[in-house]
Amino acid sequence: MTPKKILRRPQPANVPGWGQDLPPILRRLYAARGVTSDDQLSYTLRHLASPLQLRGIDRAVELLAEAIEKQQRVLILGDFDADGATSTAVALLGLGMLGLKQVDFKVPSRFSDGYGLTPGIIYRLQEDGPLPDLIVTVDNGIAAVEGVRAARELGMLVVVTDHHLAGDELPQADAIVNPNQPGCEFISKNAAGVGVMFYVLTALRKHLREQGRLPDPEPNLGTLLDLVALGTVADVVPLDHNNRIFVEQGLRRIRQGKTRPGILALLEVAGRDHTAISSTDLGFVVGPRLNAAGRLDDMSVGIACLLASSPDEARRLAQELDTFNRERRTIEKDMKTQAQDLLASMSLDLEGLPWGLALFDPDWHQGVIGILAARIREQTNRPTVAFASDENGEDIKGSARSIPGLHIRDALVVVDARHPGLLKKYGGHAMAAGMTLAAGDLEAFSNAFDKAVRDKLTAADLEAAITTDGPLSASELNLDTAALLKRAGPWGQHFPEPLFDGEFSVVSQRIVGQNHLKLVLQPTDGGNIIDGIAFNTGPEVPDYTHTGVRVVYKPDANTFRGRTNLQLMIDYLEPR
Repeated sequence: MTPKKILRRPQPANVPGWGQDLPPILRRLYAARGVTSDDQLSYTLRHLASPLQLRGIDRAVELLAEAIEKQQRVLILGDFDADGATSTAVALLGLGMLGLKQVDFKVPSRFSDGYGLTPGIIYRLQEDGPLPDLIVTVDNGIAAVEGVRAARELGMLVVVTDHHLAGDELPQADAIVNPNQPGCEFISKNAAGVGVMFYVLTALRKHLREQGRLPDPEPNLGTLLDLVALGTVADVVPLDHNNRIFVEQGLRRIRQGKTRPGILALLEVAGRDHTAISSTDLGFVVGPRLNAAGRLDDMSVGIACLLASSPDEARRLAQELDTFNRERRTIEKDMKTQAQDLLASMSLDLEGLPWGLALFDPDWHQGVIGILAARIREQTNRPTVAFASDENGEDIKGSARSIPGLHIRDALVVVDARHPGLLKKYGGHAMAAGMTLAAGDLEAFSNAFDKAVRDKLTAADLEAAITTDGPLSASELNLDTAALLKRAGPWGQHFPEPLFDGEFSVVSQRIVGQNHLKLVLQPTDGGNIIDGIAFNTGPEVPDYTHTGVRVVYKPDANTFRGRTNLQLMIDYLEPR
């Protein structure tokens, strides 16, 4: 394992007045994550922020209400990731529930169209005809200046719903709903695209109710919260209180089986019991299978799975998505090997590497470069951009992943300001971004990116670290604690799942499944012998037997041959 500093999350001083009914361990963990009141742990829908705080939502509602009244043709323009897929499904299902009959969707191709609403998509709509009366973008559109202009020139109305950061110029859409647009006072700036679209639907329902135009019986938009939860977790947006409400409400529906057949089928092909799933399962089990369609083929397959009403059809599509995901893993493994060879050719050790990495191979797959950048970022603890060739052979497309301390889009803004025209286009978040540049400009970009990173970070920022919640006592190291922590979520970005560290002696170790390290551990301060497992260590690992190790872990329950025992899921270990 790559050496890391083990840091412990600060423990706030005891603050009276909240959490008096919580077990002490949960109160400690919640306080360390910024919770200061019982309300922040209440996940009822009445605690959701009001949609009326969203700038532009009134105009968006007016246009959608008119589309329903006149039964206009509406096209949902989605995106090719899990947030885009769930946003598209929520828009289609929700508008249908509210009375719109002529609603369809289109997802740009990652490979031929690129991201978002582009003029090329508009011109193809014109060729296919008839044109929609209204286009609603979901999880995209805030940067679609030219695409929106092309649509409006052809007489189409455009409602943009998005959550990405706005650029210097906003599209001249008929309505924009985006918590991150200038002048929007909506409290949850971390809403995913699917959350924004859900808010538009709730505001539309309220408007139609006041007008006496709701279908009878009144539609229950709460049935869409499983999709909202999935998109929110899969897009790795920070789980502020508002997003935790979305995720917890969606998880409750899924555990009760009140969910889309497609979500149940995706859990089934992954071997997960829907009655016991957590937010981690949405992020690491369902999300990747959904994303695999957009990475390797066509996200329409993923959307069709989410929309499927028949369990049999959902299973067929889920199996297809699972096949895509297996293929994606194979491609990713090969690309990572190539990237590691490229890193080795650049430097013999981390000290000699650029602070900002820009890697390219003409054979890399466009759909997997984001995952590759994340893997290399994890290995080197450096902001990383992985590039792949565009279809035209003249440009290269990059996907970037950052580390704490560097807002990756801000770094690209610096590069763009210092070298106008170098970046043909770019956009993204604090931790992830995408860009396009001419193939011949890779070296210039690499140097400019490295310089921008060095201006923002210090050498200490490049030291890999892992943050824990400290040790668990002998009385806490048990199955009850593991169950308590699993129920205590939802955990996610900026509200991290608890991680602990402690010192153990290794009683025995062996490799299982060719790639995983199985350990039997004895706490050095006494207590029972405990099993531990570290996944994907590879077959060649040091022999820790009869030595002391410091272990970073999550307590978990492991059931084998009818018996359930405590097992530590090991994130990191080092000799003592």
